Amino acid sequence: MSTASSKPAGYDIDLGNACSRNAYAWAKKTFPNRAGQPGEPAQDLDGGFSNEIRFGQERLGISSDGIGTKIEVAERVGRFDTLGYDLIAMVADDLIAGGFVPSNLSNIIDVNTLDYDVIDELMRGLHDAANFSRIAVTGGEIAELGNRIGGWPGARMNFNWCSTAVGALHPSLKSPLSGATAQAGHAVVSLRSPSFRSNGFSLARRTLQGLYGDNWHTAPYTGSDAAELGNTWGEVLLAPSLIYAPAVARLLDAGLVLHGIAHITGGGIADNFQRVLKNNGVGAELDNLFEPLPAMQNLTKLAGISPADAYLYWNMGNGMLLVTEEAQATAVVSQLQADGYQAQVAGRITAEPGIKLKVEAGELTY
Repeated sequence: MSTASSKPAGYDIDLGNACSRNAYAWAKKTFPNRAGQPGEPAQDLDGGFSNEIRFGQERLGISSDGIGTKIEVAERVGRFDTLGYDLIAMVADDLIAGGFVPSNLSNIIDVNTLDYDVIDELMRGLHDAANFSRIAVTGGEIAELGNRIGGWPGARMNFNWCSTAVGALHPSLKSPLSGATAQAGHAVVSLRSPSFRSNGFSLARRTLQGLYGDNWHTAPYTGSDAAELGNTWGEVLLAPSLIYAPAVARLLDAGLVLHGIAHITGGGIADNFQRVLKNNGVGAELDNLFEPLPAMQNLTKLAGISPADAYLYWNMGNGMLLVTEEAQATAVVSQLQADGYQAQVAGRITAEPGIKLKVEAGELTY
């Protein structure tokens, strides 16, 4: 049995969570400003992946996020047309985790100095990802901030990219998915992630810098998934995020019942799944997760990172977890597979709180 203890990425997940809770506590003090009026926030989704705002009978979800230090990988590789998938995945998949079907997105690009071609690549990729997700990009801003924006010195343009997305609660749902109806015995379905997505890059970059030096992005990658991800470590880390929201929306369209959804981002499987299960004190035992990507396994060994920590910083091959009825688990998996996604029943909800992962590296408890 193994537990997480160190902070190999150079930052503190617990401190980050504490700061987020404090920021949200201040934000909640503004909720009364819209009480009983259009735009009234929900009061029952604390700790969720998105929040609900109400306009009469219409229940909308709202989510904001960015793509973090994955931007440096794009600056190093010199390719920018895949980042739009990461930007949309971070907010669209947070929305669908609450049962909100993403519809519109606004974004802001802060740059040190403008490069027309880089902006064109970014927006072309955003256009492609939006078409994949059936999202309209209805707002945006480009701000030139000079030396307030930094990054890799060899880049054509240093920038930061964030977005806010909104969506409507799926018509089959009476209230957002919060995990409150998850019960012991329910099945957990995992959706495979074919990439690092847009989280855990501080740890990955720090590891590769130590192994290969300043030009780590050009170091050859020879893992068994090189054909899927790329032949250099830069290409491997730049592989785009798979967007799950359209497939999950189609599950709801088909009348399949979901009791909760965890989008696996920073904090890994345990931290994100606990956000779903905390509402009624249940836990989970996951003994059939997708295997970590070979690239993740390689980095774990090369850097001497414990499995418990690796499962906190990276998705380890699992990008989203769905809680569904045991009797419907096979149908959920079958439809996701028919949609072109890799999915499998990964475990069960338990009456005892806490997350237990049974993986090749051993039993991990959180």
